[in-house]
Amino acid sequence: MVATLTDVARIADVSLATASRAFSDPDRLATGTRERVLAAAFELRYEAPLSRGCRTFAVVVPDVANPVVAALVRSIQDQAWHGRHRMILANTAEDASREQEILQTFGRGVDGVILCSPRLAPSAIKAAIGSTPLVVINGETESSPSVLMDVEEGIRQAVEHLYALGHRRIVYVPGPASSWANQRRLQCVAGLAAEWNVELMRVGNQSATVNGGLAAAAAVVSSGATAVIAYNDLVALGVQAGARTLGYHCPEHLSVVGIDDLDVAAVAEPGLTSIRTAIARSGSLSLELLLDQLTGKPVPDEAVHLTSQLIVRGSTIAARNSADNDSPGRRVT
Repeated sequence: MVATLTDVARIADVSLATASRAFSDPDRLATGTRERVLAAAFELRYEAPLSRGCRTFAVVVPDVANPVVAALVRSIQDQAWHGRHRMILANTAEDASREQEILQTFGRGVDGVILCSPRLAPSAIKAAIGSTPLVVINGETESSPSVLMDVEEGIRQAVEHLYALGHRRIVYVPGPASSWANQRRLQCVAGLAAEWNVELMRVGNQSATVNGGLAAAAAVVSSGATAVIAYNDLVALGVQAGARTLGYHCPEHLSVVGIDDLDVAAVAEPGLTSIRTAIARSGSLSLELLLDQLTGKPVPDEAVHLTSQLIVRGSTIAARNSADNDSPGRRVT
C-alpha cells in the first residue's frame, strides 16, 4: 500500500497540518519536529508531491571533485531543498567544448542554469544558453547576474602579512589558464606586489590540484623566492609537499599562502595560512538570484562581490635570508 501524508503524521505523532507544513513550508517548524516528520516519511517511503513553485535547474561545474566545487554544490542543494526545487548536476571536466554542449542541451530542458567558473568566453556562454535564465559564479557574463568570490581584500592582507614578515621576493603559482578566477588572482597579486615594492615571479599554469602544486614545486624552489601565494589551497599543499622532497621545508625555508581556506588547511602540518572566500554564501546567493529571475523579481545589473579574509596559520613565518630583505618597500603602518 502506498503511504499517505496521514500515515506520516501518525508515525511522527503530529497533526496532518504540521506534517504538510514540513514539506510545503519547513522553515515554520521547529527543527526537531521537521526532522521527525521527514524521518517518518523516509521510513514509510512517502513521496511528497511537488510544490506549485518547484523549479528544475542545472548546476554546471568544471570539476566536481574539487572541494570548493563540492562545497558550492552542497550550499546550492541546501538552499534548493527549502523550496523542494530539483537540481541537475553536470561536470565539464575543465573542457570548454563540453561546457558549450551542456549549456546548449540544458538550455532547452530546465528552468534555469547556475554556471560555476566557466571556461567559455561571455559571448560564447550567451550564444549557448540563449534565453534560459542564467547565474554565473566566478565568471564574466553578458546581461546575466553573477556572483564573484572576490579575493582582492584577502590578497591585500596576504601581501601585507608577508611584507611584515620580511619577504621581498614572492612567487605566484597559477591555476588553469582558462580560469577567470586565476586571471583575477594574478592581477591582484601583481598589483599589490608592485604597490609594496615586492619582487613577484610567476611559474607556469597548473591544474587546480595537489598534483598541480607538486609539478610547480621545482620551479618555485629554483626561483629563490622566500614565500609563495598559490592559486588555491590544493596547489599550496602540493607545493609544500613537492618542496619538501627537494629538501626545502615549510615554513623554515618557504612560507606558503593558499586561497579558499578549505577544512584541510586547518589540519595540515603546518597549518596552512589561507585566504577565506565566501564559498557557501556564493552558492546559496546564486540560487536566490536565479529564483528571483524566474519569478520576475529584480536582480542586480552589476556583479555581486563577496569579500575575503586572510586566516594566518603556521605556514608563514619571518623570512630567513636577510639579504633578500634589504630592498626598499612601502612602510607598514
